[in-house]
Amino acid sequence: MTSTVPRRVAGAVLLAACAVACLGAPAGAQDEAGPAVGGRLRLPDGEPVEGVTLVVERDGEQVGSATSDPDGEWRVAVAEPGTYQVTIDVGTLPDDVSVRDPDRTTLERVRVRGGLKIATFLLGEGAVTGSGRFERLADLAFDGLRLGLVLAVASLGLSLVFGVTGLTNFAHGELVTFGALIAYLFSTSVVFGNVPLWLAGILATALGGVYGLAHERILFRPLRRRRAGNVALIVVTIGLSQFLRYLYLVVFGGSPRPYDEYTVQVDLDLGPISPRPKDLAVMLVGAAVLVAVAFLLQRSRLGTAMRAVSDSRDLSAASGIDVDRVILVTWVGCGALAALGGVLLGVSETVSWDMGFTLLLLMFATVVLGGIGTGFGPMVGGLVIGLASQLSTYWISPKFRVGVALAVLIGAVLVRPQGLLGRRERIG
Repeated sequence: MTSTVPRRVAGAVLLAACAVACLGAPAGAQDEAGPAVGGRLRLPDGEPVEGVTLVVERDGEQVGSATSDPDGEWRVAVAEPGTYQVTIDVGTLPDDVSVRDPDRTTLERVRVRGGLKIATFLLGEGAVTGSGRFERLADLAFDGLRLGLVLAVASLGLSLVFGVTGLTNFAHGELVTFGALIAYLFSTSVVFGNVPLWLAGILATALGGVYGLAHERILFRPLRRRRAGNVALIVVTIGLSQFLRYLYLVVFGGSPRPYDEYTVQVDLDLGPISPRPKDLAVMLVGAAVLVAVAFLLQRSRLGTAMRAVSDSRDLSAASGIDVDRVILVTWVGCGALAALGGVLLGVSETVSWDMGFTLLLLMFATVVLGGIGTGFGPMVGGLVIGLASQLSTYWISPKFRVGVALAVLIGAVLVRPQGLLGRRERIG
């Protein structure tokens, strides 16, 4: 009899391709809403400073320049998100105006993540010592917390699936990308471009759960029943990752795109930090989801069953637990959490075809550091990895932040091989 698995896989691939193929160009022009550096030059009494030139560079090459208008406002559009240097031309300042901190005429690491990034220069009389460094570190710590919460949400399903099945899923990053692309489909594309982003995020999370269910029912359950080994399953996940990632590239394109809604936001002034409102929203949503999942794992019958299957699948089956059902529900939760993590990452940064793949190493570092297979490990590991990777950019190039995160992981595993919240196991 001909197996129905290949036909099921083909049908799932076709449905995924049809859903993502609806992604097109953004609903409107992105020139004004695209990534940019800007700000407003004012004296301490609120008077705007006109006619000052500011230059934006990247890797030593000038990207653009602007001159402040009568309201003191200036803006330089940049081609893509990244890290830029912004220099104020002190020769164009009025005779009675100076930069308060002479060592801060150039901002070395202005991170543009999509939308307008505010670059602040303090003008007027009076010396400023140390405040620039403190504000920079505070901003990086805040951004590290945001990244840590996103990592925790996105990688929690990866840890849970490993716990109940023993599968190391290298295609998990594509589940993250799927959520971001589906939210883009509903909120920004030419097909459904009028759906509010919060509703698009809910739809993407729900469809991510369905996507995770399809992974289990169509692919991994049949492979387990045919007693495929762990090495074979890992190779399957690697191949699935490659196929889905380049499918996303074909239908979405290679250019990063932001969600239309909340793209251009002015940074808030909260003492030493200057967050965007959407970053605060991302952190609140991430924290609420993690608390809800923690409550589910600790206080619900499903959470008890998941922990039991993670400890011993055979003993759980002997005690009356439907192991296949627990694994299926875990995959649904994995897909939903990964998709939500992709939406949160897309809100705070941009949406791209390989965003999940670029985050994969950090997600693996998160679950291994926290304790792979545990429910609470990724929550702690995400915060540690997020803070370490972002704070390191104060001293070294942002290109090395993943290396710093992995160095922290190696150091922690040398001291505690089972992870921060993992349990020691006896062998033999």
